Order: sequence, then structure tokens, then C-alpha cells
Amino acid sequence: MALLGAATSGSGAALASFLGYVLVVFMIAFVAGRVGRGKPFVGEYYLGGRNFGMWAFALTYAATLASGGSFMGFPALIYTHGWSLAWWICGYMVVPVVAMGLFAKRLNQTGRIAGAITIPELLRKRFASNAVGNTATILLLFFMFFYLLAQFKAGAVIMQTLFGDVPVYEKAVSAVAGVTRHVFWVNQADPHYLVCLGAFGIAVVAYTAYGGFRAVVWTDVLQGLVMLVGVLLLLGMTLSLTGGLNRVTEKLAAQTPPDLGKALVGKHSETLEADLSKWAWVRSEDGEILRLADQESEGGPREVVIITSPEQKTELAAEVAANPNAVARIVERRPYKAGAGQGGAYLSPRGPSADDAAGFLPVMLALSFFAFWNFSGAGQPSYMVRQMAFRDTVVLRRSILFVAIFFTLIYLPLVLIFTSARVLLPGMEVEADRIMPEMARVVTEQAGVPWLAGILVAAPFAAIMSSVDSFLLLVSSGVVRDVYQQNARGKVSEKTVARLSRLTTVVVGALAVVFALNPPKFLQTLIVFASGGLGATFLVPVVLALYWKRMTAAAGVAGMVSGGLVMLAFYLIGLAEFGEFKAFSWLDIHPFVWASLVNLLVVMVVSRMGKKPAGELIERYFGT
Repeated sequence: MALLGAATSGSGAALASFLGYVLVVFMIAFVAGRVGRGKPFVGEYYLGGRNFGMWAFALTYAATLASGGSFMGFPALIYTHGWSLAWWICGYMVVPVVAMGLFAKRLNQTGRIAGAITIPELLRKRFASNAVGNTATILLLFFMFFYLLAQFKAGAVIMQTLFGDVPVYEKAVSAVAGVTRHVFWVNQADPHYLVCLGAFGIAVVAYTAYGGFRAVVWTDVLQGLVMLVGVLLLLGMTLSLTGGLNRVTEKLAAQTPPDLGKALVGKHSETLEADLSKWAWVRSEDGEILRLADQESEGGPREVVIITSPEQKTELAAEVAANPNAVARIVERRPYKAGAGQGGAYLSPRGPSADDAAGFLPVMLALSFFAFWNFSGAGQPSYMVRQMAFRDTVVLRRSILFVAIFFTLIYLPLVLIFTSARVLLPGMEVEADRIMPEMARVVTEQAGVPWLAGILVAAPFAAIMSSVDSFLLLVSSGVVRDVYQQNARGKVSEKTVARLSRLTTVVVGALAVVFALNPPKFLQTLIVFASGGLGATFLVPVVLALYWKRMTAAAGVAGMVSGGLVMLAFYLIGLAEFGEFKAFSWLDIHPFVWASLVNLLVVMVVSRMGKKPAGELIERYFGT
């Protein structure tokens, strides 16, 4: 059971291979920046010239969709709730069919007619209304910022796993801890996390600001391939290490969810030398096996995970023996509300849940998630922008098939890998968002190829970078193109736009770092909220703007605002109901569905009540 150790550092070989990958990404960004020189800045920096072929378009689309949520938040949910996540994510296999098949061709045509670079600009020109464009920009910036926070946290968590005991890194951590100890807001974060967050922020902002959209697309091609290879390698090594899927299923059938709680941790004697930092295993006074969930703080009670499965208790005896002089007294115990004491809970369709007696995934909620992934993805401006950049319809058709296969080869293996992780790494409810890099470290060490951990960890890192760079460009274009240029008096020079674009990218990245200093526990909460908010805001107005001649500018504004507000309202109700920022799913239907229905109703009613759009607009975008 040595593989259950809680060390957080990768080997030097793993770190070297990972840094080699990052170096290649920077080289690609540099070349992309050089290629773009001498071309019109706006079209090149934000859309790469609208001339991408199948490999570039398909892989940048897939890599942007597969974000830190896919490789950090999603594995955390699989680990926490089991096989029910296969049902939860199954809609993702047909996302490209819906998202690209729904309106990609029409969106590309309309974007070229309008000469638009961004979605707010497209809506502004389609309706000849600044109000539509400004509303779209504000809502885009609001929801997209939540996405950025989640990705920055994920990038920092991955780097923590690799840097661990590197001397230079430890010195940097000590220096940062000394500086930030008395600084408000910053002092609440782990100094290891702070250092990694800063390093990740500098790296991704630098290459995005320099290379622009072409650099993002070129690096996405590499990152998409790294994701696919990394997941398939991790799947093979995981199943080999666990003895196969049948063996994993047998163990999960006997496994019961742990109890959560708090405990006072003390010593049997003054000779205690074991490190009782986060993730240490100890035994309680009454013989329970606990995993410590937070750092020691002046003798107060610590959050713990209490193992309940008899088989796991036997297997963990060696881990507890590493701290023979430590003793814990449980002062609070919280069994799961769904699945407590039930063998096979992780194999059930609903899955166990610590805070919901109905389980993680009731039937109606599962069905609404099928709609959520497909239609919220279709309605997100970061993906729409890519649909404005492909070369022709042949590229589009081939890309739909390619991305569907790509997602199938990514998401189904992830379910297999991280249900297996429950067998290899018990007690990771402590910090479930770290299960991906921890699994990469464990399986490669057991296979005798620790250097490969750097490549496996590069897969989630690639997903995060490919999303962050896209979102940074989207926010930058919203500020510069849709706010500054539209409201500037007179023509703005290309040089000024170039400067402001890069400056905005840097500023937005810096703000994301600041707000990511104290992120929420689960990445996926932020990602689902941001994804649903963007989809609920933009899907209906954009689709109707492309296909319905009768839609008006006032309807576009009313629809976007109503969709965004309804989505936010359901999450605020969830905050009041559950005490944390999560969705309130009325009738077990995700808020995105309700918000989109409200959006559609508002757009239809307001359009019918208003005057018909001007004839010249109809002729320009729909023909005579």
C-alpha cells in the first residue's frame, strides 16, 4: 500500500518532461506571433485570418471545450460520486453534432457578411444597435470571469503536484510566505498555491498576449493531441495497476462512502516525528482510521475523512503505522446523506452524496444535463468565435465527426480511470480536485516510469491552457473591440488597438490571479455556472438572430438580460438553500433549461410587440 502515500511532489524527471512540453508551447506561440506580423492586426489577432483547415479548427474547438473542468473538476466528481458521472457526461459525445451542426455554417457566413470579429460585434451589426452589443459585452465579461477563475485554480493545483520538493521552488514558497503572512486576502491562501498560481498566470498570459488567436490555435493542436495520448496512457496503466475493470468493480461493490467530520489531533508522547500536515493518516481513540483534511492550526479541531469500509481499513493499516504516536479524538461526524453505509453506492445510477438525500444525480437532473452540455456549449461565445474562423463547409463536416470521436476517447476513459482511483487512492475527498495529478504520479511511479508523469500531467495542463488563452482573448476582444473601438471618436489606429489588446490581456489575467487566490472547493461548480450562464444568455438570441428575420434589437437585449438573471437567481437561491454557491434545480431540472425557456419566451414576445426590423438589414443578412 505504499502507493497510497500522500506526497505531493513529482520526480525530477517528471518535472523535466513537463517543462519541456511548456517550452515547446512557448516556441509555437513565438512562431505564430512572427507569422502574424505584417497582417491586419484585428482579424489576425482575434480570428487568425478566418482560414483554418480541419486539423486546426477541430483541435482548437475540442481543446477549448475540454477545459480544466474536464481534467480536474470532472475527475473530482467521478471520484466523489462514482459511475453516475457516466450518465452525467454522456451528452458530451454529441456536443459537436449539436453545437457545430446547429448554426456553425450560418454563423460563419453572417460573420463574414458583417465583418465581425466577436459575437457582441456580430449582434451589434446584425441589429444595427449599440445597446445589443453593449449588453452582450457586459454579460459575456461577467460570466466569462468565473470561467477564468476556475482555470487559474486548476493550473496552480497541477503545478503544485510537480514542483513539490524542488529546492528553488521551496525557497520561493518560503519567501512568499514571509511577505504575504500579514497581507489581507492573500494570507488566506497556501503559499505553495500562491507561487504556482503566479507562475501559471505569467506563463499563460505571456504567450497569449504575444501570439494572439493564431498562437492559441496552433498550441491547441498540440494540446489536443497531448490530452488524447495522456488520457489513453493513463487508462492503460490504471487498469494494469488495479487488475482490470472487473477487479475494480468488485472492490467498489464492497466500498461504502466515508464519513466526514472534525477531530482533535494529539500525541501519545513527545517523540512524535511524523508529519501531520494535510493528507496524513492517523488512528482515532476508538480505532477509526482518519485522513487529515487541513493544516494544523493552534490545537483546534481539523477536518477529517473517516474511512468506513472494512476492506479499506485493513489495507490502510500500513499507512496508519507511519504515525504510531499520533492519536485523534473525533468531535464531529457527518455521514453521507445518500449512500452512507451502503456497499455499491459508487456503482448506483444516482451516486452517493454528502449533502443531498436524493443522491448526486436524480433521473430528471440527468436528462436535463444531457440538454445542458449540448446547448450551453452551443451558446458560448468562445466556441462561436471558432465557428467564425473555419475555411469552408468541407472543414466543418469533417470537424464534426472528428470532435465527436475525440470526446468519446476522452470522457469515457476518464470515468473508468477515476472510478478506479477510489481503489488506489482512498480518502481523497480531502481535496478531490487534485485527484488527476495524484493519479498520474502514482501510476507512473508504480510502473517504473516516473518521468512519464510529466507528460500525463501535461494533458490536464494542456486543457487548462487551451481554455485560458481562448477566454483571455475573448475578454480582451470584448473590452477593446466592443467597448473602446465602438465608443472612440474617430478612427483608432492598428498600433493603438494592438497595444490595448495586449495590455487588456495582461490586466484581465492579473485580475483573474487576484480573485483566484481563494477559490471555491470544487472547480466544476464555477465551470457549470459560467457555462450555463453564457449558454442561457446567448444561445436563444444568437440562433434567432441568425435564422429569424422578425427578431428585434429590443428583444435581443431583453432575452440576454432575462436569461442571465434567471440563471444567476437559481444559483443565489441555491446559496441560500444549501449554504454554498451551487445550482437550485427546481423539479430536478438544471437552471440552464429554465433560463433558456424564459429567454426564448421573452425574445418571441418582445419581437412580436415591436416594429419590424429595417428592410436594409433583412436584405443584407437574409437576401431579398
